[in-house]
Formats: sequence, structure tokens, C-alpha cells
Amino acid sequence: MNKKGLAILMRTKMRPLSPASNRINQMQFPPPESNNVSSSQNASSITRRNYDQVRESMHSAISMNKTEILDAALNDFSEGYFVLPIESRRKLLVTLAREYDLSREQVRELMKQYLGLELPSAVDSGHEEEGSFSAFYRIERNLRHSLKPMYEVLFERLNTHPGGLRFLSIMRADILSFLEEENIAALRALDSYLKEKLITWLSPANLQLHLITWDDPASLLEKIVAYEAVHPISNLLDLKRRLGVGRRCFGYLHPAIPGEPLIFIEVALMKNVAQTIQEVLWDDPPIPECEATCALFYSISSTQPGLSGINLGKFLIKRVIDVVRKDMPSISTFATLSPIPGYMSWLLSKLASAERSDSTFKEHLLKPEEESALIDAAGELATGKNGMEVMCKLLASPKYEWTNSAQLMSVLNTPLMRLCARYLLQEKKRGKALDSVANFHLQNGAMVGRLNWMADRSDKGLKQSAGIMVNYIYRVENIEENVQSYFSKGQTQASPDVRIYLEEDHEETKD
Repeated sequence: MNKKGLAILMRTKMRPLSPASNRINQMQFPPPESNNVSSSQNASSITRRNYDQVRESMHSAISMNKTEILDAALNDFSEGYFVLPIESRRKLLVTLAREYDLSREQVRELMKQYLGLELPSAVDSGHEEEGSFSAFYRIERNLRHSLKPMYEVLFERLNTHPGGLRFLSIMRADILSFLEEENIAALRALDSYLKEKLITWLSPANLQLHLITWDDPASLLEKIVAYEAVHPISNLLDLKRRLGVGRRCFGYLHPAIPGEPLIFIEVALMKNVAQTIQEVLWDDPPIPECEATCALFYSISSTQPGLSGINLGKFLIKRVIDVVRKDMPSISTFATLSPIPGYMSWLLSKLASAERSDSTFKEHLLKPEEESALIDAAGELATGKNGMEVMCKLLASPKYEWTNSAQLMSVLNTPLMRLCARYLLQEKKRGKALDSVANFHLQNGAMVGRLNWMADRSDKGLKQSAGIMVNYIYRVENIEENVQSYFSKGQTQASPDVRIYLEEDHEETKD
């Protein structure tokens, strides 16, 4: 094994550390006391002292203006923040959200003044008009200023401070985790404001597209291994293959976070749109690149939890399509082979709900012939009073025994594919696709192209979607039109191959 391979293997055993971690590791902490009570009291006292110091440095970072003092305050704040235990971080962020918010008294007073002004008459012109509107301009300027919370100053200063952008991302990751535990209005407003700032600072104009290859530093490649979220990289051979002939890996980098892609996408160059993840990852050697006509996006992963909700993937996919089209004119098809992470949880919930409903409101998810075939095929493996109960037991089985029976696989194929089409095309949340991956690709302008049976036989694939995967197709000429119809009307574009599942359902209902 070469030195690079060994470095990647050793370093990916743990996640990348925070920016301040090296300094934190060098800090000297007092030795543990022999008396437990005394030790506990000392620890509490140290935590309190640390919290007070970090809070003071945060205040200085917001209120100070002298450059040398400001830089020191920002360093003290960012380093001190990482020393704090989770509860102290939570307390500090709630303090930031509440005590450094905008002044609503000032806003209300300016609004009263604004409403008290009389609009100039239509006959005013020239200098008279300028004089009539000057009061409006002044109050509007003051209103804009007063509507900015004080913590904006901290965000702006951190963004221009070395390591500050990454620190803001980590801070937002903490905010999001705290909001999952408790919905605090001030903290949610803080998150919303920080998210808007990050969207601005991470615009495509500020990002660098980088083709990631085996020649990149081990420190960068280890992050690809560590953060691959869709299909885990099993070993160095797997990593080398994903970066080799017939494959591409592109990442977005930001100058303020060097050597670490914020998001990366893996691409397979193929003759046709793949139907299983096995053929992408393992089954066949890659074809000569000159024979490829399809660029298949099979994995896209974010490395920064604090950038959740910021759709960098949309810009990355469009940029990669442009680059591949320019570099390889023979590529005419752009598609994905995507997981369907929410399908099984939705279906099992539907099946359980149907069992609890009385006959009046009960939804029959299975057709009569599907139900009888399923009960016959299940035998003693799963019993129940009807087909839906049998189906629920089979799919919820932790060892997925149903995949060992060719007969059960055949019987389940039709209803699972039909219900999957319904899930992707018809199940909505606030007018958008219920499935998170579907929503991501549809809002980026893709269409649902094809459902693939037993495309991912891994435990993860069976648990998420009974092994079914979906191809989303990016037709360059239709991307913007699809985006518009999805956002304005909630329309999901799909091929006839997928829509036929729903048409069969509709015909059955009419009969």
C-alpha cells in the first residue's frame, strides 16, 4: 500500500476536526481532583468561567471597532466556543438570538413616524417633490438600518475573518440540532438570518468547481471517504475506481475553506442509463470513455451539516452538466440513479393505518388479485387476516426474508412498483414531493424517468425502498421549464414508463 493510501485509510477512521481543534488539543486543563464533590464543583466553576469569557469575547466581537482588538476578540470567541460543552453552547446561542436582536421599540417608533407623514400631492414637481420626499427617504433609511439585528455584525465580521466561514457553518449546525430539541422562536429567527447570509456568501460566483482525482492530497480524499452519504466507500480500491477511468468526481470548494469540498457529486460515464447500483459500483469494468453516451449521477453528498437547506447541489449539477457537455460532446443523456429514502416508511405507515381504519374509511392499497397471490406466496413466512397485513409483516422483517423467495419477489414486484410511482408522483408535502431526494431533483428541473426493481440490494436499499431506485432525467432543453411548473403549479414531470403505473390504477378505479 502506498503512503497516500495508508494516510487516507488511517485518517478517515475519524471525522475531520473543527478548525480550532489543534489549539484546543494544546490547551492545559487542571488535573482531576481526588475528591469527587470537589472535582464536580471545580468543573462547574471552570465551565461557568469559560462561558462568561466566551460571552464577553462575543460581545467584544460585536461592539469593538479597532482592527487589532477585533481580530483578537474574534479569535477568542471562535476558540472559546469549541471549548464549551453542548449545553453552554446552547445557552450562548440563545443569548445571542435574544439579547442581540433588533430593537423593536425603535422599529415601532420609526413606523409611527412614517405613517404620520403625508404623501406629497400630484402637483408637486422638481425641487418641491425632492423636499416632500426627503422625510420619507430618511425614515426608510433608518428603518432599513433598525431592521438589522445586532448579531448581523458578528456574522459579517466572522465571514471576513480567517476560518470564520467554516466556524459559522459549525455554529449553524449547532443551532439546527438545538432547534430539533426545542423550537425557540428567537433561535429560529437567528438561524433564518444566518442561512440567508450563507446563501449570499456561498453563491456560485464565490465557489470553485474542482475535478477530484487520485492525484489530489490525501487530506482531501479522506473527506470524500468520510462524507460519502449515499453509497459508502468500502476500501481504497473502491475509492480509486470511483476516481478512475469512466468515472468523475466534482466538488465545490470555497477559498475560505481550502482543501475541503462543501459538496461533491460522483458521475459514471456509461453507454446507457444504469438500472442497478451494482453495475455502477462493481459488476463490470468501465467502458472506454469514447463509447459513453450517458453521464450518470449516482451520488451527491454534502460535507457541512451547517449548510443544510442551502441548495448548492442545484448549482453543482448544472455546472457539471455544462462541463461534461463541453469536454465530451458524445454525452447526450444526463440522468441519476437515485435512492428513494422515504418510500418504505410512507408505505409501512399507510399499511398500518389501513389496518386501524374501519371498513368505511379503509384504503385498499392492494388489488384483489394482488392480495390473494401475496397470501398464497407468503405461506407460513408471514400470516395475517388480509393481504395488507401480510405485506406489512414481510416488508418490516429485519432480515428481509422475502428477498430469498423468487415467488414472493415476483408477487411483490407489481404492487411495490405501482405504489412507488404513486409515492413519487402524487404524495405531497406543502405542494412539493414528499420524498426528499425526489424534491431535490424535481426542483432542479429533472423528470422522473424510470423505476428500477431490485436496483439496490444492500440492507440500506431494502430498508429505505424495498431495493427500488429511480432514474431522474435532466433534459437540458427542458430544465428551466420543469423548474417553473414544479414551483408554480407543483407539477411533477414523469415519463410514460412511470405514468403507466398510475394509469393502470385509474383504470382499475373506473372499473
